[in-house]
Amino acid sequence: MTDNNQNMNEQTSIDTDMLQQKAPKKPSIANTVDEMQAQFSRLQTLSRTQPINDWATRETQLDSLEVMLSDNQASFAKAISADFGYRSESETQFAELFPSFTGISHAKKHGKKWMKVQRASISALYMPAHNEIQPQPLGVVGIMVPWNYPLFLAVGPMIDALTAGNRIMIKMSEAAPQFAQAFASAIARYFSPDMICVVLGEVDIAVAFSKLPFDHLLYTGSTAVGKKVMAAAAPNLTPVTLELGGKSPVIVLDDANLESVVNRVMMGKTLNAGQTCIAPDYVLIQRQYHQEFIRLAKEWMEKHYPNIENNPDYSRIINGEQFKRVKGYLDALSGDEIHKLTNADANIETRLMPPVIVSEPAPDSDVMQDEIFAPILPLMHYETLDDAIQFVNKRPRPLALYVFGDNYSGLEKVRNKTVSGGLCINEVLIHVAQHDLPFGGVGDSGTGAYHGKAGFERLSHMKPVFVQSKLNGLNLLLPPYGGLFKKAMAMFLK
Repeated sequence: MTDNNQNMNEQTSIDTDMLQQKAPKKPSIANTVDEMQAQFSRLQTLSRTQPINDWATRETQLDSLEVMLSDNQASFAKAISADFGYRSESETQFAELFPSFTGISHAKKHGKKWMKVQRASISALYMPAHNEIQPQPLGVVGIMVPWNYPLFLAVGPMIDALTAGNRIMIKMSEAAPQFAQAFASAIARYFSPDMICVVLGEVDIAVAFSKLPFDHLLYTGSTAVGKKVMAAAAPNLTPVTLELGGKSPVIVLDDANLESVVNRVMMGKTLNAGQTCIAPDYVLIQRQYHQEFIRLAKEWMEKHYPNIENNPDYSRIINGEQFKRVKGYLDALSGDEIHKLTNADANIETRLMPPVIVSEPAPDSDVMQDEIFAPILPLMHYETLDDAIQFVNKRPRPLALYVFGDNYSGLEKVRNKTVSGGLCINEVLIHVAQHDLPFGGVGDSGTGAYHGKAGFERLSHMKPVFVQSKLNGLNLLLPPYGGLFKKAMAMFLK
C-alpha cells in the first residue's frame, strides 16, 4: 500500500511538472478592450479551424483544471479572504473547492459518453432511414463571474465548457480583484492561451465583454445586470444562460420539526454571511412559531458562531458599498421588528454584519422587495398553506424554494403549485452541488441551466442528423401525384 501511494504521489508530481512545462510563457490575460478583442478573434478562429472533437483533449483540459485547483487551493482561499476582508479557508473549501473537484470528477466519469453520437427514434414511415443527435462544440464560450463565490462560479461553468470541447474567455469580477489576479495567473501557468483567456478590468471592460459575439455567454449575478447582459448579447444573437438571484423563500409546514428547520435555515443564511444567490431570503411560518424560531436561532448562533466578532468561521461583507446597502435595510425598520441573534453590532470598519431576524416587515418594504444578500432573515406569517403559496406566487419566480415538513400532501401541494428554479425539501442550498441536477432559474431568477449533463448539452450544439437508406420509399411520393400517392395520404391523414 505504501509503495502504491508513493508511486501515485510521484506520478502526480510528474504530471504537474509536465503541465507546467507545457504552460505558455506569455500569460493569456487581457487587461484592455483591445487585448480582449484580439484574444477573442484568435480563439474564434481556432474554434472554426481546429474544433475539439476528441475526448482525449477534453479530458486533458479537465486534468489541467484539477491540478491547477489542487496546487493553488491555499493561495486561492487566501486571496478570497483578502477580498472579503476575511473569509474562513474552511468555508472556501466547503462551498467552492469541494463542489469544483466533485464537478470535475463527474465530468471526467461521464463526458466521453455524453459526447457520443446518439441514436434517436424515427417514425416507421421513414424506415429504414435513421436519426442521430451529434453533440458538437459551440466554439468560444464567454463566462462572467460574480464576486460572492468567485472560484466555484468560475470553475463550474468552465467544467461544462471544457467537457463540451469549447474554448473559453472568462471575465473575473472587479469586486474581488485579488482573487481575480491570482486566478488569472494560475490559468496562464496551466493552460494554453489557445484554450482559455482571462479578462481583468472594471465595469467598462465587462460591458465590452458582454458585447462580443460569443457562441454562448453565461452570466451569474443580479437580475438588473442580467437584463443589461442579455440586451448587449442580443445584437449578435448570442445565446445566454443567466444565473440570477431574487428572493428564495422558505415555507414551514405546521408539522415540521422546528429545531431541524432552524438548523438548516440558519446554516444557509450564515454561510458566506448570507452572500449566496440561493440563500434562504425569508421564512413563511405560522405566527405561533415565531418566538420559538427566534429563540432557537439565538441558541444556534451561540453554538455555531460564539464570540462572532472574532469567530474564525464567520465571513465579512465584501465591501463598504454592499455593507451600507445592507445596513440601510435595518435602518429603515423599527426597532421592535429587529431581533438580534448575538450581542454584536454591525461594524462598518470591519464590515461585520451579525445575523438578525426581522419580524413581520411590511410586504412593500425594501427588505421584502430586494434580494437581501446578507444575514438578515425576515419572518412572515401565514394562516393557511394556500396563503403561503399565494404569497410566493404573487412575486417573481425564485431561484430556489425550500419547504420543510413531513406531511406528504402539504409537500406535494408546494411542489406542484409553485414554480422555482430549484426546490429542496427539508434542506437548503444543497441542490446546487448535485451534478446530475440542472441548476438554473426561471423568469426573473434566470434563464437556462447548467451543471453535469445539462451543462454539457447547454454548451454543445446538439446537431440533428437524418441518415437516409439507399433503399427507401420516398420516391413514391413525388409528383405527378397519382393513385398510389392519394391512397398513402388517405391512410396517413386519417
